[in-house]
Amino acid sequence: MTATVPAAVHDELHAEAQSTPPVTMFGPDFPFAYDDFLSHPAGLGSVPATEHGTEVAVIGGGLSGIVAAYELMKMGLKPVVYEADAIGGRLRTATFEGCEGSLTAEMGAMRFPPSSTAFRHYVDLADLEMEPFPNPLSPDTPSTVVDLKGESHYARTLDDLPEVYHQVMDAWNTCLEEGADFSDMQHAIRNRDVARIREIWGRLVEKLDNQTFYGFLCDSPAFSSFRHREIFGQVGFGTGGWDTDFPNSILEILRVVYTGADDDHRGIVGGSQQLPLRLWEREPAKLVHWPLGTSLKSLHEGAHRPAVTRLHRTSGNRITVTDAAGDIRTYRAAIFTAQSWMMLSKIDCDDSLLPIDHWTAVERTHYMESSKLFVPVDRPFWLDPELDERGEPTGRDTMSMTLTDRMTRGTYLLDDGPDRPAVICLSYTWCDDSLKWLPLDANERLEVMLKSLGEIYPKVDIRRHIIGNPVTVSWENEPYFMGAFKANLPGHYRYQRRLFTHFMQDRLPQDKRGLFLAGDDISWTAGWAEGAVQTALNAVWGVMHQLGGSTDPANPGPGDVYDDIAPVELPEN
Repeated sequence: MTATVPAAVHDELHAEAQSTPPVTMFGPDFPFAYDDFLSHPAGLGSVPATEHGTEVAVIGGGLSGIVAAYELMKMGLKPVVYEADAIGGRLRTATFEGCEGSLTAEMGAMRFPPSSTAFRHYVDLADLEMEPFPNPLSPDTPSTVVDLKGESHYARTLDDLPEVYHQVMDAWNTCLEEGADFSDMQHAIRNRDVARIREIWGRLVEKLDNQTFYGFLCDSPAFSSFRHREIFGQVGFGTGGWDTDFPNSILEILRVVYTGADDDHRGIVGGSQQLPLRLWEREPAKLVHWPLGTSLKSLHEGAHRPAVTRLHRTSGNRITVTDAAGDIRTYRAAIFTAQSWMMLSKIDCDDSLLPIDHWTAVERTHYMESSKLFVPVDRPFWLDPELDERGEPTGRDTMSMTLTDRMTRGTYLLDDGPDRPAVICLSYTWCDDSLKWLPLDANERLEVMLKSLGEIYPKVDIRRHIIGNPVTVSWENEPYFMGAFKANLPGHYRYQRRLFTHFMQDRLPQDKRGLFLAGDDISWTAGWAEGAVQTALNAVWGVMHQLGGSTDPANPGPGDVYDDIAPVELPEN
């Protein structure tokens, strides 16, 4: 969906990167070093011994909820995890019915940047292996085909594409430099120069909050050509085209490119859902209060609580939770990590749970649609050499990672070695492109996709290699999601700030405290697992603080330093 840092800028910064730290998701809105906070030997903080064993509701068993529950358990609290479906949320790894072997399909998150350093902390903790993800034109992708307006171009590197693609890349490079101080901001993020980050970002937030991504391009002389903007929208660089993001706030896009969120992606071997599942079962060595060998799973006697159906406040400013089994429990604190729209529809919520301005922010949250379809195949046949009419090799692969303006948009080829069964993500789409698939079932989608790809690869019979049934998802049609992830529209900065800063509850009226919001849609970087982890840690700090706990002075938490690095505050009037 989104594009990587322009190659020209990437090359310009490469030499500097050899002697300075790599870019990370350090800011720009809230430049707190979550990775350092997690790795510090002092730990994340503690609560008074009198609070040990206190139950805390964690609503949502996705990555954010499981990370929050895991860290609360380590402090000696008792997280009670509610999950409507399966542990993992949008870290959902599917298998193929009727297909032997260990083939998997990543229905949600499937690629993660090295800049997600807090996320990587938990990947390493869970002892998971990562491998390069085959994005278009990446070094680990054998070949890429770009197919626009019925014309296909085969490439192993960007240099193999026609000159117009280089012009588009240069236009994006110039647009970022002239309109968003790209190199200066990346230098500040690499060096964790908080003052400089805040100086640049404060000016840009005030200037660009009302601007769409497309408007930002149109305002740049470098993108005066409609054709260049069209190609950029349809193909882009890195993971694909940008056009589904064109209506979104340009601030959303700048967060991605500044922090390297779309660069050098890696996947989790065996599937991303392993991460929350392993944390669910993990028995930490350093536990407070609980006996050695305790895990989240053991605290719950093997199973999480069912879906939440009602949330309301009761006397003493408690949060009372009713679940689908009819069980009612009351807590002094609760963390809500499910998608926030659930509080408007699936869960009966008291207005008193949040301040009215926060409810407005929840209502204004904009979720992006997204669809995928995968099929298992007998082997990575796409690596076979393409043959010409005489049966001679042409020097090309039979099939390639494909970007196109046809219905499929993005096709990814995922193998586990030669002559082993493999997987094709036949289509990965967003927004309006995703809605085109919504009325179709998996097999109907498969037929349309095979027809589209057959027009690009007329000599390739994909169907004869398929060894199992397709699996598909449309996140906008999932009952507990209603979209893939949040993407702020122009003018939404104030709403996002309210949601992100909600963990600082000393600033809220007494009767609005106790329920903490977390999850990637509460973060500044929705759609990235890093945001889910960071907001989980914010909520953990908030619960700890509410229960009279504190961090070690040597390792201050996000709430301890909040006043020094608080997000830019735009005027409300």
